[in-house]
Amino acid sequence: VHILPHEMLGISTFGLSMRLLKWFPIRVVDQILLVASRLLIGDTGRVGLTRPSVGPLELKSLTGKTPVLDVGTLDKIKSGHIKVCPGIKRVRHQSVEFVDGITRDFDAIVLATGYKSNVPTWLKESEMFSEKDGFPKKPFPNGWKGKSGLYSVGFTKRGLMGTSMDARNIAEDIENCLMKRRKPFFLNHGLGGVYF
Repeated sequence: VHILPHEMLGISTFGLSMRLLKWFPIRVVDQILLVASRLLIGDTGRVGLTRPSVGPLELKSLTGKTPVLDVGTLDKIKSGHIKVCPGIKRVRHQSVEFVDGITRDFDAIVLATGYKSNVPTWLKESEMFSEKDGFPKKPFPNGWKGKSGLYSVGFTKRGLMGTSMDARNIAEDIENCLMKRRKPFFLNHGLGGVYF
């Protein structure tokens, strides 16, 4: 998807886009957004983020893919705090094999799959997700946890409240898993105990 600045000329990029669409066709507005974006945030291709060939508003209209509004991520990428990697070929329990052949281990792997579930097309696991609609087979509120550390967030069909419940359950489960891995060493410092 396209990455655009959060604001342009002190106006939200979304608001500016809507104003421009009142006067200009979508392709002209896309060109204005892309030129302003290049001036404000630079060439995203230099940091490994290739822009689609179709403009941001036209892409949204055709596919539903919304442009990403940058709120500081590009600066983190440019500084090296976030690394852009090539496409993913395969995901294993705690490792990812990229299309360039390199495999790396990760403590956690988070896949943001978008607004419509296409999970069964790429996740080769049929126990957690239904092939019919891509949603967890277990009904709410139990669809957030699968096997081998597989979690899902936002499939509750209950908006942000359901997503929040999933996220909290997952955070607690990860904490419990980490606590089980640790060898307890109790340090009493007079104010309470600390586990290491």
